Amino acid sequence: MPLLQSTAHTISAELTMVPKRHYGRWAAATAVLAMAAALVTSVAGNPRFGWETVNTYLRDIAIGRGLLVTLELTAVSMAIGLSLGIVLAVMRLSVNPVVRGAAFSYITFFRSTPLMVQLLFWFNLAALYPVLTFGLPGVALDANRLITPTVAAILGLGLNEAAYMAEIVRAGILSVENGQQEAAGALGLTRMQTMRRVVLPQAMRVILPPTGNETIGMLKMTALVSVLAVPDLLYSAQIIYSRNFQTVPLLIVACVWYFVVTSVLSVGQYYVERRYARGHRTLPPTPLQQLRAFFRTHASPAAKEIQ
Repeated sequence: MPLLQSTAHTISAELTMVPKRHYGRWAAATAVLAMAAALVTSVAGNPRFGWETVNTYLRDIAIGRGLLVTLELTAVSMAIGLSLGIVLAVMRLSVNPVVRGAAFSYITFFRSTPLMVQLLFWFNLAALYPVLTFGLPGVALDANRLITPTVAAILGLGLNEAAYMAEIVRAGILSVENGQQEAAGALGLTRMQTMRRVVLPQAMRVILPPTGNETIGMLKMTALVSVLAVPDLLYSAQIIYSRNFQTVPLLIVACVWYFVVTSVLSVGQYYVERRYARGHRTLPPTPLQQLRAFFRTHASPAAKEIQ
């Protein structure tokens, strides 16, 4: 037995391991890199893009204020959409046909009409109701003063988002097994207590991924409020290029900031999803872990021996 082990060790020491060559992969990677390099060279070397102007206005105060308005609209609209979406999702699952029908009608209406039309509708609400009473005696509010462009933007974005979030939350609730609700009922919990303490916490792992996508989409949809003269990121860029006629550079500035914020939100979404997925499935490696595994796999034999 020791002789066999010694012979096997000698043979393995003399063998040279040659990895399999994937020439097709290398050719495809080379072609993609060549096209990317040509595109970058063409864009960077074209003076008509106005890169000096882009660099100047990336730090402009007006652009920064517009970015803050965009972030505020995104946060407030998503808060309204998520809160109302949870209510609508619970209504859609109600055993009461009137409540269920009301939620279904709301979702159908807001998903069937363009967001731009809804924004313009809320902005021109005073043409239909000059005075808002809300059915309360002694209440008489001037709609022209109450429905400002910012309020119209929040109403349009938030109420429209609620229709989509309702379907996302409903899908998350339906993903929880009925046995969970039956067990909660056996313990004496009411329907609302079961929904709040048992069902919704388990449904979060299904709700969060599309909610992150909706948040990123909401950030980009806020650009539509520029038609209402709300001073968001895009409208701020439009105001500047209407004065200096540098249209393309200012649009690039807006795109850069949109890209930066969506990238940050994407990273946050990734780690939030990992947190809620713990104990449910095997977590995929993070980008840093993938990078470490790549270098460990492709390290030279000498380096592996040193490790």
